[in-house]
Amino acid sequence: MIRWVVQLGLDEATPLDGLPGSAGRNLRGCLRGGDATWDVLAPTFPEPGIDGVEVVDAVAITPLAGAHVTLAGPRVKRTFLFRVQPGTPLDVQERFEAELAAMPRFIDAIHSWALGRVDHVVCPSIWTHAWEQEFASAADLNGEYAMNPYHWAGVDRWFDAEIPGAIVEWRLAQWLYEAAGPVLK
Repeated sequence: MIRWVVQLGLDEATPLDGLPGSAGRNLRGCLRGGDATWDVLAPTFPEPGIDGVEVVDAVAITPLAGAHVTLAGPRVKRTFLFRVQPGTPLDVQERFEAELAAMPRFIDAIHSWALGRVDHVVCPSIWTHAWEQEFASAADLNGEYAMNPYHWAGVDRWFDAEIPGAIVEWRLAQWLYEAAGPVLK
């Protein structure tokens, strides 16, 4: 079974109730997304099967690391997609991945999380990585997470082209939606 994160195009009146997995309309702050995000396990490319709903973008994810943290009730599910520069030495990429995966140890606002590589064999994509988290609220994402010193001093340097050693390309995507319950299990 393959884990997919899918961007959907749909109109405002179309319900998402019939989709397996977890789905929700995208929240303010999304970047390079459609109208809704759908997290689903499927053996092949997932088709929504709902009239008026189309796949805008999809990534197949090969997990590297993650953890499930109990959180009752609704939460904000975030998928952050990016591309590591081609030619980045594997040891440098692995050090970057380790520092990214360490974020939950320093940022309490992150509940369940997953770091994975995008599987280009299963589904071609411009992205190389998916960094996913669940937050109790959008305020936790935009506050404690975004403003945390480990985020700025430890991880952001990999993304900032003005800092020597940056390895992430400038194009990024962020997909956010409110989920009724756990997505990352």
